[in-house]
Amino acid sequence: MTGTATQAPTTARLPYMTRTRLGVSLLFLMNGFMMGSWAPMIPEFAKRFSLSESALGLVILVYGLGSLSFMPIAGSQIGRLGSRTVTLAVALIMVPTLLLITMANALWAAVIAVFLFGGLTGAMDVAMNANAVVVERSMRRAIMSSCHAFWSLGGLIGAGLGGLLITKIGIYGHAIALTIIAAALLAVAWPRVQVDRPHPEEERPKGGLPMTPLPWIIGIMALFSMIPEGAILDWGALYLRNELSASVTLSGFGFAAFSLTMAIMRFAGDLVRDRFGAVRTLQFCSAISIVGLLIAGFAPNAFVAIAGFAIAGIGISNMVPIAFSAAGNMPGMAPGIALSVVTTMGYSGILVAPSAIGFIAEHTGLAAVFIGLPLLHVVVLMLSKLARHADGASGH
Repeated sequence: MTGTATQAPTTARLPYMTRTRLGVSLLFLMNGFMMGSWAPMIPEFAKRFSLSESALGLVILVYGLGSLSFMPIAGSQIGRLGSRTVTLAVALIMVPTLLLITMANALWAAVIAVFLFGGLTGAMDVAMNANAVVVERSMRRAIMSSCHAFWSLGGLIGAGLGGLLITKIGIYGHAIALTIIAAALLAVAWPRVQVDRPHPEEERPKGGLPMTPLPWIIGIMALFSMIPEGAILDWGALYLRNELSASVTLSGFGFAAFSLTMAIMRFAGDLVRDRFGAVRTLQFCSAISIVGLLIAGFAPNAFVAIAGFAIAGIGISNMVPIAFSAAGNMPGMAPGIALSVVTTMGYSGILVAPSAIGFIAEHTGLAAVFIGLPLLHVVVLMLSKLARHADGASGH
């Protein structure tokens, strides 16, 4: 989960934390919390409906298709209604969705609930990112990296607390508790979310899809950066539980450890990139993620695998923000056109690609999947020079 960086003027900046920045940060925290809470529910979901890995892969594909279906709808509605209205409406509808998934007794009902959860998660992602851009402009400072750090922090809390709550109070108690927590976060954020005016004319792209290869190549960078993130979210708990004999509680800590290191590095992301530049930062991040994924794949036990996921989180944390920033600052091209390509390709990596992993894992096992995933980041490493365009956003 990631957003775009925008260039901010260096004069007349507001204080570091404002009411509206807190509001949008809490929305990112809530969205990450809901997604993180889904991770430890997946093994129970598969067991409840006796799903094979490939069948579970299809369900996860439904989640991804829901997100990719709702994202453009959210984008069009932001132009009509403003980002605040869309974000809050979508967030409100999303609050009970994990409870609906838990309560579903028939597979068809559960699949519909998963599609709805995926769609609303994706729609909220687009809308809250748009609201973060509005807050950036009003504050005259970049805040996007820290917003996504709050998303990772939410993922950490949701995944870490989820396995523990499922063990202590059961799957239904867990679903009720996370719904209450999500509703509370939304209630606190609600009056603090930045009000913006709709600008329908700005939502209409001035041109079609770019014909030059550069945005598509950077889109591949975003795609290959995000596939391993989706793999850890959707398959990490199952890998720890089924192949490394982890307990239910321990299996939730794979994505939690990944989210913790990702959150820390995203809070530091702007400073690191300003100090070393986008290209060197991306090269370092790619190399670290390769090491972490290999450790997870070759792990002899769950604790080593969790350490591997944590190291991968350090690397993956700022790969996608750099790719998105490079797209938004591409010379001679309107930011919206390049970003529409790169964000769609990137999000498909985290939302749709993990479903294919289920079919591969059925024949190879998940350990082999995590050993193979670093090849994608080798490609990102080879393309890293293209990240130089992201340094155009370092006006903050």
